[in-house]
Amino acid sequence: MTNQALIDALRGADAVQFGEFELSHGGTSEYYVDKYLFETDPGCLELIAEAFADKLESDDKLGGVALGGVPLAAATSVEADVPYVIARKQRKDYGTANLVEGRLEEGEEVVVLEDIVTTGTSLVDAIEALRDAGATVERALVVVDRQEGGRENVEDADVEMEALVTAEELLADQD
Repeated sequence: MTNQALIDALRGADAVQFGEFELSHGGTSEYYVDKYLFETDPGCLELIAEAFADKLESDDKLGGVALGGVPLAAATSVEADVPYVIARKQRKDYGTANLVEGRLEEGEEVVVLEDIVTTGTSLVDAIEALRDAGATVERALVVVDRQEGGRENVEDADVEMEALVTAEELLADQD
């Protein structure tokens, strides 16, 4: 898959929108990438899963950041035939009260998947939760890097971040 194929799919799913939008970190933006539109579109999800799977080793385990990273991890898990765990944003008050759901062995290497990175806060929180649960995390794969400091924050957590598409690429040639 080329970056352009994914860009075309994201645009085709109307996941790239223009206007004035408030972002989760409190800032505003003139564009919005709607993860729910691309994560619920089978064509987009298939392209993303294939692209992520191409970047994995057969012994990798995936970590999906709740909520947006979970469908990405599930689809990639099936595509690459590797297991995954889910990193919650907060503990539930019932059941096991785990921050990490699924089978995770002490010292196991986990590649974290995330949908969109702006400041990187959610991704870094998930990395910390996975590490606290015993995982080794050195890599993160994301669909879109908004190029607003997230990569630097993730790298400050000693994790290499690779994006399938950057905001610059996604917004090129848009009026």
